[in-house]
Amino acid sequence: MKIIHCSDMHLESKMESNLDSKKAQERRHEILITYQRMIKYAVENNVQIILIAGDMFDKRNVSAKVKNIVINSIKSNPQIDFIYLKGNHDEINFISDLEIIPSNLKLFSSDEWITYRYGNITISGIEFGEHLGERKINNTLLLNKNDINLVVLHGQVSETTPTYKNELINIKSLKNKNIDYLALGHIHKFEQERLDERGIYCYPGCLEGRGFDECGEKGFVLLDINETDKKIETEFVPFASRHLYEIEVDVSGTMTTPEVEDKIDEYLKDIEKEALVKIVLVGETEINSERDISYLEKRYGSIYYFVKVYDKTTLKIDYKNYENDASLKGEFIRLVLGEDLPQDIKQKIIITGIKAIRGEEVE
Repeated sequence: MKIIHCSDMHLESKMESNLDSKKAQERRHEILITYQRMIKYAVENNVQIILIAGDMFDKRNVSAKVKNIVINSIKSNPQIDFIYLKGNHDEINFISDLEIIPSNLKLFSSDEWITYRYGNITISGIEFGEHLGERKINNTLLLNKNDINLVVLHGQVSETTPTYKNELINIKSLKNKNIDYLALGHIHKFEQERLDERGIYCYPGCLEGRGFDECGEKGFVLLDINETDKKIETEFVPFASRHLYEIEVDVSGTMTTPEVEDKIDEYLKDIEKEALVKIVLVGETEINSERDISYLEKRYGSIYYFVKVYDKTTLKIDYKNYENDASLKGEFIRLVLGEDLPQDIKQKIIITGIKAIRGEEVE
């Protein structure tokens, strides 16, 4: 049996913390299309179950368009069971208008463990809610050691007792309970580790990165279960339509914007043009060096889908050079260095002041 384990699609995310309204809408559409492409992949690869470990949606009120697309994707693929566990962002109101819930949509509850059986394969889950506490996990999850047992939860693994408020999962309480595969959601990057001698736990991550805290490959996990040998093979399948990158560019020693461009070009030479890129300039730079961040954003924004540039360089200042400097610049630098201010604030003041002294535009 083949199963797709996915989570954290966050359909209808606003996506506007970095992007303008047009690109934000494009990314919302792309995430929805990636969800549909995943179902097409499932059909083409004879996947029997799509296991969604929470946060399919990003907000309570789901638009009619997204409702219709999701419901249609389930109804039009009756050969695939969609097993959906609600996450902390989810509400089940996308099916509230249905007179009959599709028979291939399987749901869970926060009141008790619910188990779905496929031959000797079981899939059990419980949602976070006001009734979920340590007892629900520790005392009420009963699995037959002779079955192939999958358990689905949405939360962050921890050594702390879980509560409905913080979505923590006490991983200790799930050890030695005959779990073969613990399917998790909530963490937006792929992680797979041993649970105990018998089983593993896995976060598939999100289908598409939405911000620069979600860089790297994104996709889902494909499980191929041999029911005779009771073996589970897992494969992470990269599936995102776009990638996000955070690139640190060392611009130490550069004095001009063109020199900074040369450095950036070197670091970005292997990045695809469809990507979203966060460029972080680092290193030590001279006090007389110049680099125009707004220009750099405009230049690289014309090459890649989206670019943000951050200047995290530090000033290389030899204080002795300005002890006896009688120029306006020297007087200004001595004044700033003598103030009781954090070093990063002094640096920003000096950079702004030097620009003003040189007659440059100051933001």
